[in-house]
Amino acid sequence: MKKNLLSILEILKEHEWIELSHELTNESPYWQGMPKDVVNLNNTIIDYSDMNLRIQTFKFPGQFGTHIDYPAHFIENARLAGDFKIQDTILPLIVIDLSEKVKENNDYEISIDDIIEFEKNYGKIPDGAFVAFRSDWSKRWPNLKDLENNDENGVGHTPGWPISTLEFLFDNRNVAGVGHETFDTDAHITMLKHGDLIGERYILKKDKFQIEVLNNLDKLPPVGAIIFITAPRIVEANGLPVRAWAII
Repeated sequence: MKKNLLSILEILKEHEWIELSHELTNESPYWQGMPKDVVNLNNTIIDYSDMNLRIQTFKFPGQFGTHIDYPAHFIENARLAGDFKIQDTILPLIVIDLSEKVKENNDYEISIDDIIEFEKNYGKIPDGAFVAFRSDWSKRWPNLKDLENNDENGVGHTPGWPISTLEFLFDNRNVAGVGHETFDTDAHITMLKHGDLIGERYILKKDKFQIEVLNNLDKLPPVGAIIFITAPRIVEANGLPVRAWAII
């Protein structure tokens, strides 16, 4: 068995590994609904200079940078980080490229027709897949103004997932989770219309997870990749920054 696993690892090393998380610093942007000064990285609390030994602390919200949202983020008594298995974090990766449509319309919402068209070209989305919406919004990182994309009236214009498409994916394709490059699941105008992040609430109510603020989706094929999602084992977390990557 060990020999077989090592052989698999050697095969994987021959493939390309793509970083899907943004680098994080004290200057990294985050959703502005959070209080100010919630980020303080690399704070040295112990410094034994004679031993060249230092210990740091890291303060950040769970929803910081590229991050995973667990069901309890929105749903009372729902699953937290510790309730998910390791097997839940390695998944077939589907990337649906709608970057040109988003370029033409920053409020664009991925439609069921987009999914059907994708499947005509690449085959049916398999059970248990992770589906990522490529908008190329990550190219705006780390400029907060560009990420929020507010107009002259202060109204944000960002792409997102409508309820109808999420229902199709979770109910008809049994996907394990979805991801996107923006701060939020919902297009900003949809959030304003409903006064709530109804798409995000739907996903988490389905007892599934999502990953927000993904990076480098433009470097991935539509099908055939595997996504790996890692986070600290903070069992009662309802969201955490992740180091995610794909092997293609």
